[in-house]
Amino acid sequence: MRNLLLTIRYDGANYHGWQVQKNAVSVQQVFQAALEKILGERPDLKGCSRTDSFVHALEFCVSFRTERDIPCQRLVGALNHFLPDDIAALSCREVPDGFHARYSCAGKEYVYLIWNRQTPDPFLRGRALHYWYPLDLDRMNRAAACFLGEHDFTSFCAKDARRPGNLARTVTKAEWSRKGNRVLFSVAADGFLYHMVRIMVGTMLRVSQGKLEPESIPRILRARDRAAAGPTAPPQGLYLKKVFYEDVNRDA
Repeated sequence: MRNLLLTIRYDGANYHGWQVQKNAVSVQQVFQAALEKILGERPDLKGCSRTDSFVHALEFCVSFRTERDIPCQRLVGALNHFLPDDIAALSCREVPDGFHARYSCAGKEYVYLIWNRQTPDPFLRGRALHYWYPLDLDRMNRAAACFLGEHDFTSFCAKDARRPGNLARTVTKAEWSRKGNRVLFSVAADGFLYHMVRIMVGTMLRVSQGKLEPESIPRILRARDRAAAGPTAPPQGLYLKKVFYEDVNRDA
């Protein structure tokens, strides 16, 4: 039995997240169907994350077990033959038996894209948040710096998805940058809660508007109350950029 790790990317505009759902099309459902055509079996896929509906992935990792002996390079080519144009397989390699795409993950990096201009860009429809008000990146970066380190992110987790347990996460990167009309928030952590990045973005937009001070972020974190933070930013601007594993080189 082989344990394989596949790296893929996808445009999430047409999908209700990664996870299979009863009444909506998901990336996992489409990917599983393509894999079944190649292997003649429907393996149990382990995804690195449960991305929200309409969220994109520049890099997404999937592991599964199979007895089929198809070489990794041929599997990638065959997948790209059967997958739709908005999903692509990037690489494949065999990994140790105990590897799990989700539970072996040491961290992830997300980016959130904002198109910051009065007029919309039709080519970014469904791929960025169109925000036409001025953005104060100095204030937003002061707020972002407050997320660095280990904190309880209960205030930045959707209430309906909250489970009892440890909601502390360690953020290692949180910064805003601008290139022309594109404004990007980059954030990396050892893990993320449901809607965490989108609530962080929505809260920092309030900071830019002057409705919150950058120094209010620690207070919001200490509150451990979703109502203390700002609104949840739309999903279309969110991208899973990178998945980190300590002992696996996905490019080998």
